[in-house]
Amino acid sequence: MKFECNRSKLTDAVTNVQRAVSSKSTIPALEGILIKAADNTITLYGYDLDICITTAIEASVRENGNAVIPAKLFSEIIRKMPEDIISINVDEKNIVYISSGNADYKIIGLPASDYPEIPIIRSEDTIKIDGETLASMIRQTIYAVSDKDTKPAHKGSLFEIADKTIRIVSVDGYRLAIRTEKVDYDGEKNFIVPGKSLLEVTKLIDDNTETIDIVASGRHIIFRIGNYSIISRLIEGEFMNYKTSIPTACMTTLRVKTNSFIKTIERMSLLLTDKMKSPIRCYIDNNLIKASCETPLGRANDQLEVIMEGENVEIGFNNKFLLDAFRYSETDEVCLKLTGALSPMTITPTEGDSFLFLLLPMRLTK
Repeated sequence: MKFECNRSKLTDAVTNVQRAVSSKSTIPALEGILIKAADNTITLYGYDLDICITTAIEASVRENGNAVIPAKLFSEIIRKMPEDIISINVDEKNIVYISSGNADYKIIGLPASDYPEIPIIRSEDTIKIDGETLASMIRQTIYAVSDKDTKPAHKGSLFEIADKTIRIVSVDGYRLAIRTEKVDYDGEKNFIVPGKSLLEVTKLIDDNTETIDIVASGRHIIFRIGNYSIISRLIEGEFMNYKTSIPTACMTTLRVKTNSFIKTIERMSLLLTDKMKSPIRCYIDNNLIKASCETPLGRANDQLEVIMEGENVEIGFNNKFLLDAFRYSETDEVCLKLTGALSPMTITPTEGDSFLFLLLPMRLTK
């Protein structure tokens, strides 16, 4: 294999593809980047058996071929090369020669035959969605993906697609996040995408991303984002029947300014540490949220004006969970609905139904 290409383009491609490369693996080839050179194009693959990131860039290919190059070392070498053009030559013994200007390297590669087979998705049933819309939907739900092993299905987000609507749902046992948008797709699909894969999707979406193609088939899914493709395994298993967790009754409704409440929570959180945990106590009365927090470090009090309808209530919440829900609402105001001190609180936009966050309270002691 022999080719020349632009250093900047190669650096960007390697940086992005490298995120799917295993840092430690029993399969040495998975710690490298697979490169295929043909027809004046080089295609790069990073793969850790769960997620694959691939892209192609233009190159002057002198000799077709495939090889695996150690990812970390390769990335560091090309980033520090002195000239705009890099030449790469891999011989029959998989020795990799990299040169640019007066600098050159000789490193040991691996044969492409050592690289595991990349999953192939043959379905052409494509869901198209605006890039920024998908990024927003993932941002507003991924915070509620579980990081525990108790139920594997909850380590990902559920995609529900029906009636020209796409819904993304995440749940971790303490909170629920739902994000809904219209989509130009007539079919129906349900699948669970690992949270790790969705994070990589958001990293590849930028201001120039217009439309993203999503193809889900069998056990894998592919997201086509510009010149990149992310192939991910899907999570098998049963996702929680989340609809039964959403309260149907409401005793108290609040209209709250998002940033003001975030600042209140942050002030209460100054007394909280990993070792000193305590709920933020919210007493809701007469168009006020009276917030307080007490730990061995001391006591804090604050209050916030709100628009209130319904009964007074005193309720407690984990400060981090409260902050996450309000920060990811991405709206100036939100609507809070409560049905008592021990029932979940829902957070929705004041207009429309683009998102719904649900948060379980903490039991308060007098």
